[in-house]
Amino acid sequence: MSLTLATLVASITVFVLAIFLGFELISKVPPTLHTPLMSGANAISGITIVGALILSNSAFNNGNPGAAAWLAFAALVMATINVVGGFMVTNRMLEMIAGKRKKKGGA
Repeated sequence: MSLTLATLVASITVFVLAIFLGFELISKVPPTLHTPLMSGANAISGITIVGALILSNSAFNNGNPGAAAWLAFAALVMATINVVGGFMVTNRMLEMIAGKRKKKGGA
């Protein structure tokens, strides 16, 4: 697979449009939907972890790991940090909501 100028421009265009769309979409989300949205983002990062594991397995089985293995490792580390951090923040938000409900019910 060779990278031509046309595919590079198309890839950069899709990337920039994805950034713009993501920013517009996230900025319009009401605060009550942040927790479910974060759980969805965690699921997407989980898919990234699986893809990085498959890529690293493929890179190491070829005998010459090279750049693909390092990129797979970097993706694995960043996606894992995102999943763990996302679940920690989601858990804290749910505890805050549960704490408000307990105070209202007990009073």
